Amino acid sequence: MPIHVANRRRSPASVAAAFPGARIIDVTSKGPQPWVRMSPFYPHGDIPVPLSADTVAQSVEGIWQALKVFAGCDIDTSKLQVVSMTGLKRTVRKYGPVLGHRAGLAGEQLLAYEEARRRIFLPAYRWVLEHRVADLVEELRIAAGAGEVVLLDYMVNGDVTDTSSALSHAALIALYIENRWPAETRTPSVS
Repeated sequence: MPIHVANRRRSPASVAAAFPGARIIDVTSKGPQPWVRMSPFYPHGDIPVPLSADTVAQSVEGIWQALKVFAGCDIDTSKLQVVSMTGLKRTVRKYGPVLGHRAGLAGEQLLAYEEARRRIFLPAYRWVLEHRVADLVEELRIAAGAGEVVLLDYMVNGDVTDTSSALSHAALIALYIENRWPAETRTPSVS
């Protein structure tokens, strides 16, 4: 059975009505243990930073935010070591328009949004799925084999090419379990 993704902001009654009998699991940073461990904000530690040899981070979100480059601010390596699941976001309001994501801590190239997803976020999050939450992935695989599963996330966009909204890590979990993981880019391009 496919794994569904629903917006966490929906009422529990609405989600239950839309997916009667389904197992509903909140995989956000506000979710319960052990499922909160699937959040990109969760500080697993020792996560390899893509395109940055011998560098590790506490969380996937820390990597994503650290490599973001704004008109008024370059990368911020302090985000790699945040362990609190708060204080990670870097915003346009504070730093100006986003110019792209740096292709690694020492990279000179800026990656456009979709390519940054493919070269930074996808490899980092897949690493977590395979090395930090493989037990939970297996539990979801078994649950999906037994019946419907709904993963709650703040976003529901599972299309890496759709840059009009943030990418849903819950949708990525579903794609991973269904062996439909999006292609990751290995070749450079300039934004």
